[in-house]
Formats: sequence, structure tokens, C-alpha cells
Amino acid sequence: MQLDKIQDIVALNHEAVFTTFRRSGAAQMSIVTVGLLDNGVAFTISPGSAKLANLRRNPRCSLMVSRRDWGDYVVLEGHAQVLSPNATPIEELRLTLREVYRAGSGKEHPDWEEFDQAVQKDRRSAIIVVPEHIYHGNAG
Repeated sequence: MQLDKIQDIVALNHEAVFTTFRRSGAAQMSIVTVGLLDNGVAFTISPGSAKLANLRRNPRCSLMVSRRDWGDYVVLEGHAQVLSPNATPIEELRLTLREVYRAGSGKEHPDWEEFDQAVQKDRRSAIIVVPEHIYHGNAG
């Protein structure tokens, strides 16, 4: 894996374009805030989103992260691991959501208890894009 290239770009820009696939096969794209974890790139989502419904049906997905000037980019193609309430042990989900926050923001939350309560109330899921293929380029 080309984790160095991913790390270099994610360090410059945590916003990414995430693509899942609708039942019809059409792409459904969203902008997400990401961070690098050991086995992939992660972010959180709320229940009821189209991307979560798409992933539950088909975990295949892509994620593109670029520099803010769009000059250098990396694309991950692979599948998503979905860690969600009712499907993931509570403590595992709590710790993963904290890891995703740290990875995406680059800092500690000022009040972890408040954070835990907010993500639990919102029923947030952690999404980890596990790359099977990575490519990068320069648009310039």
C-alpha cells in the first residue's frame, strides 16, 4: 500500500470526496472529513444517510483526497467497514469514534464525555475505507 502518499495528502487536507453506489449502479458522492487509521481512511456518518444505506447493501466504495488546490490527489478503491450502533460492541464503537475524531481533527476533544454522549445520541457510525487499490496523480 502507498500509505505514505495517503498520509502526505491527508495531512494537508482532511476533506475528501466519498463515492458509494446506488441500487441502480449510479455513483452517489459526498464530501466527508477523514483521517488515516491503521487499516484505512475513516470518517463518521449519521443514520439515514444515502451513503450508509448504499454501504449496507454494497460495501464497495472509493475515496478521493486532494490537496486544497486540487493539484495532487490520491484515490482509494476498496470496501468500507461499517461500525454502527446495534452491530458493534458499545466500547469498540466508542473507542473507534474517538480514534476517528483524533485522526480527522489532529487533536484531542476538549471533553470526551460530552463527545461520547453526542455521538451516541446522534447514533453515528464509523466508516473505515479499506483500500484494495490506490492510485495517485497530479492534475497540474
